[in-house]
Amino acid sequence: MQRFHGKVAAVTGAGSGIGRSLAIELAHAGASVAISDINADGLADTAALLKAQGHAVLATQLDVTERDAVLTYADTVAEHFGTVNQIYNNAGIAFVGTVASTHFKEFERVMDVDYWSVVNGTKAFLPHLINSGDGHIVNISSVFGLFAAPGQAAYVSAKFAVRGFTEALRQEMRVGRQPVGVTSVHPGGIKTAIGYHTEGGAGFDANSFGKLFDWAAITSAQRAAKIILRGVEKNKARVLVGPDAKLYDLLVRATGPAYERLSGELTARAIMRRITSGPNLELG
Repeated sequence: MQRFHGKVAAVTGAGSGIGRSLAIELAHAGASVAISDINADGLADTAALLKAQGHAVLATQLDVTERDAVLTYADTVAEHFGTVNQIYNNAGIAFVGTVASTHFKEFERVMDVDYWSVVNGTKAFLPHLINSGDGHIVNISSVFGLFAAPGQAAYVSAKFAVRGFTEALRQEMRVGRQPVGVTSVHPGGIKTAIGYHTEGGAGFDANSFGKLFDWAAITSAQRAAKIILRGVEKNKARVLVGPDAKLYDLLVRATGPAYERLSGELTARAIMRRITSGPNLELG
């Protein structure tokens, strides 16, 4: 992948899952990699994997919801490597809960981690990417940035916001003739530990959800990273990761708002009733 050779790429949420795989694939493609994560142990493990393979890496523990810290981090990466070409805003959390059962603070937390972190990372790195003369911003949305489902209101809100933000930014870069490509990524079910780390409202059973997620996830993190990087190499506006993401995208395009009835019934029967309990979480 010549698009990455000799470039400097920063990856948030690199302590596990897609973020770790992105960092490894970028390094294999010849990029210098800066990785960050709030989880110090996961971050150290990713750094150790990269170093064991002979790659130099800058690893920084980072809370992407702390705006000042992200701004400082971007400057640190640029100073360390002399430039920054790419930012992969990948850090995020998953959350399950109906609107009725989800507290305001829970909505705010999901938006802070899944949306505002993308804004923070984008604005912090954008001046450096423009100065590089060959920049690229990759924002990880979700299949839930393409369609909505019951029990996912907070998560869907954040991921739709990431999609809208990214699409607006891409147009701004093009109209302004800035040397920065912009890609929105929409993964389907990816085989990571995120299912067991998913947060939820009252009655949510993370262990049951994790098992269900393991069963439903059909794309490996390594495969996801390769698909994302191929999309970046081709400067694609949108990257769908996994056959499930492609299927849902086709469903929404083909049926319009009518997808909501099918999506609602499938989610209620296959997911929500199996992983939640309590009157506030019951879905008809």
